[in-house]
Amino acid sequence: MGALTKQPFDVEDYLRLDLFPHFLCPGCGHGIALRALLWAIHELDIDRDRLAFVSGIGCSGRLSAYIDADTFHVTHGRPLAFASGLKLARPEMNVIVITGDGDCLAIGGNHLIHSCRRNLDITCLMLNNEVYGMTGGQGSPTTSLDRYTTTTPLGNHEPAFDACELATAAGAGLVGREVTMQVPSVKDLIKEGISHPGFAFIEIISDCTEIYGRKNDLGSSAEMVLSQKKDILPTYIDVTDVDAVEQPFRPGSWQTGVLSKNERPEYYEAYMDYCRQAGGNSQSRSDDH
Repeated sequence: MGALTKQPFDVEDYLRLDLFPHFLCPGCGHGIALRALLWAIHELDIDRDRLAFVSGIGCSGRLSAYIDADTFHVTHGRPLAFASGLKLARPEMNVIVITGDGDCLAIGGNHLIHSCRRNLDITCLMLNNEVYGMTGGQGSPTTSLDRYTTTTPLGNHEPAFDACELATAAGAGLVGREVTMQVPSVKDLIKEGISHPGFAFIEIISDCTEIYGRKNDLGSSAEMVLSQKKDILPTYIDVTDVDAVEQPFRPGSWQTGVLSKNERPEYYEAYMDYCRQAGGNSQSRSDDH
């Protein structure tokens, strides 16, 4: 079944409606991210027979079940490992990973680092709501300083992880960040990530109203989403100036859009070239004997 680009975008065309109602809490930002993702796929006119989603454990990991395409729900922290095997076996597929801040950066952190290093043509969407929302509300690697969670009852004292800086340093082909408040921008960033010939890491700042928001008196879902606007780092600030930028994920410290991009060789193509060269060299050594 191909994409339905001859018709205006209707999110229901891309969903498994027989699985509704969905499990997301009222006001969860993950539904906004899912809509932006499907909108991007619609505009790119991707044939759904060449589209595969891989997700891990957590609220974000459940999203793939609702998408009317090939989907894989795998073990905690391992979606990038599964996705790498899928992409290498079926390089013609568009492989998209949907993961969360805990799934991707805690138990799955090592897979993220090496996915960035290899630069295989996979798009990874990390939905960051700063908490383990599905499994009890524990603190995650991106929980802001002083925030309350079930594992930080006195307030979080650990600095938050900047996943985009990690992905950039590890060599990801494209790294970007957006907030769910800006849905067209999220859609455009996802399109750019899917189109980039290499590993694309996109962080989407989401919100967890029921588990995280209530515990920290952050207001309603609408208030939490609107608060993202004040947290976006103005483009005129020099992000290399440590005095101008606060700790990651503190108010006023989110830089959005494409944060880094490089033209490193894509892993599969580079590997196939290597195999061809190695095969030729092997034949030459055999002829010498």
